Amino acid sequence: MKLLIIGSTGQLGGDFVKIAGLQGHSVIPIDYPQIDIRDKSSVESAVNNSAPDAVINCAAFTAVDDCETNREAAFALNADACKNLALAAKGLASLLIHISTDYVFDGAASSPYTEDCPTNPQTVYGQSKLRGEEIIADLYADGSMIFRIAWLYGAGGANFVKTIRRVARSNRQENKPLKVVNDQFGTPTWTVSVCRQILSVIDIGERGIFHATSEGACTWFDFAREIVGADGIGADVLPCTTEEFPRKAPRPRYSVLENARLKALNMHIMPDWREAFHEFLSTEGRV
Repeated sequence: MKLLIIGSTGQLGGDFVKIAGLQGHSVIPIDYPQIDIRDKSSVESAVNNSAPDAVINCAAFTAVDDCETNREAAFALNADACKNLALAAKGLASLLIHISTDYVFDGAASSPYTEDCPTNPQTVYGQSKLRGEEIIADLYADGSMIFRIAWLYGAGGANFVKTIRRVARSNRQENKPLKVVNDQFGTPTWTVSVCRQILSVIDIGERGIFHATSEGACTWFDFAREIVGADGIGADVLPCTTEEFPRKAPRPRYSVLENARLKALNMHIMPDWREAFHEFLSTEGRV
């Protein structure tokens, strides 16, 4: 398939370009400023010139705390831009694949969220991403797939793995323990796992919302211990509460997603989060 990958230099988009290329797809990578998804003519030009079978949108305003103080910018990129993407893809009957988030839920659950669970975002980021989902569903429901992901990490971009490594090494040198939140639950998910999963269902003809995170669940503290242990950093990792680390945007206490639709279609290939993390490490030459 010919794939137009928007946000191709980002954490997820960069791996989409690599994995899709390895699988034999014809890949057209594009990112800002070559495309500005907030601009209708910019999107139309990129889509019409490439005439892709599928448009994969990995572009988003994902700095959760910054979204709280930049509401207009968050909605412009995460919501309003979805109109441009949906209409441009629809004009060529191209499949639109859009990436969304666990932040569309309020985090008050005690069991995994399926695609049918009621949404109730508590942050500007979550509200803007949910609005983007709604716009795409309104304008191009029969030609779009929306994938909600969570706790993403990969080789590119800034993420929890890189932060923990940096802080753990610094704290070890200063003989200080590393405190990590132990009352927020989710599922660490490798970018490559997401790419493989989405590409495996790209031509099955199903449409709508899908969840695509790794299997299992843990706290940030659990994940930090896994990271520090795998790297052999030797820093002490201690649990703490959310209240000890206040943030502008409230974090969901529970954001475990259930990949129910993929499983119902017998198309689910997302691995356990520990299995995926150690494969990620092997790609870095660390194990």
